[in-house]
Amino acid sequence: MVPGGAALLLLLFGCLVLSRGEVAPEAGAPKEGAPQLTEAEEQGCPVCMWRKHSKEMRLESIKSQILSKLRLKEAPNITREVVNQLLPKAPPLQQILDLHDFQGDSFQHDDYLEEDEYHATTETVISMAQETDPVVQIEGNPHCCSFNFSPKIMFTKVVKAQLWVYLRPVQQPATVYLQILRLKPVTEDVSRHIRIRSLKIDLNSRVGHWQSIDFKHVLQNWFKQPQSNWGIEINAFDPNGNDLAVTSLGPGAEGLHPFMELRVLENNKRSRRNLGLDCDEHSTESRCCRYPLTVDFEAFGWDWIIAHKRYKANYCSGQCEYMFMQKYPHTHLVQQANPRGSAGPCCTPTKMSPINMLYFNDKQQIIYGKIPGMVVDRCGCS
Repeated sequence: MVPGGAALLLLLFGCLVLSRGEVAPEAGAPKEGAPQLTEAEEQGCPVCMWRKHSKEMRLESIKSQILSKLRLKEAPNITREVVNQLLPKAPPLQQILDLHDFQGDSFQHDDYLEEDEYHATTETVISMAQETDPVVQIEGNPHCCSFNFSPKIMFTKVVKAQLWVYLRPVQQPATVYLQILRLKPVTEDVSRHIRIRSLKIDLNSRVGHWQSIDFKHVLQNWFKQPQSNWGIEINAFDPNGNDLAVTSLGPGAEGLHPFMELRVLENNKRSRRNLGLDCDEHSTESRCCRYPLTVDFEAFGWDWIIAHKRYKANYCSGQCEYMFMQKYPHTHLVQQANPRGSAGPCCTPTKMSPINMLYFNDKQQIIYGKIPGMVVDRCGCS
């Protein structure tokens, strides 16, 4: 015969493993840094012990869910040093950081849910310039700029596309002629690249200047005909013939490389409402309840996540008493049919919301988008 307290823990453990498809971490020694309970505390407060396990398993689940929803097999191997080197010091990135709230709780609409409740949706993509293919180079030039995009992005609707180029400072007012050439493989018959954009810019500042160029039409053509995307060459000549465009991908130009900013549209939603209890860590509530939990990505060692470094995830824990069976007729019928083989209703999330995230993917591209189902908004018995 299993003691009453142990039976309760086994029942709740089964609920947690089965709820929302979350997989429990492997059995064994407790996680490093996890709060430990003494034998007396475990015997005197089985709910406290269960709450501790619920929190640990929620953290493990969040790590695996983020990688899965971003379609990453493992966390990108990007250190803080690499982040500092690749992160562009440019207006679009700062606007994202300033204007967007990355906390999932900022979604105040109780009926808001993504239709695809699992995979992340992308809103903004920042693609960094890369070296061009040798077949388009003439005597080793140009080294810049090639932009690669995933098939997923190429099949979305492009709302806006901007090419950003950093221009070196001028000592006195000058007119700069910026041109963009479409690259193509060099052959004996074709040795010139094709000019696709030309822009006259008046500069009067002794500090550098980020210039944006509308690139939506060119990008749409690239997406329709990917084989035509061999990259571009960027020049910005002042009256003395000096090229002010920073296109070097070598040392000394960190954060000033050209990049492409895309805004794409994915807008599928459906509605759902639910209610539940909210508790804090000092609560004596034994019923199913939502508890606060802050996830710290820096503690995970995930430097590839740019913002936010932390977010409020929350978790569910507590008992689902049999006295509430009338609320769950389907579960009650199952319980009546097989009273020994059913664990009864489980305390699980009944409403979840997304988080906004700015991060590097495994191709060292900066992505801004939503990851659905990462914040527990409501808990209930189901």
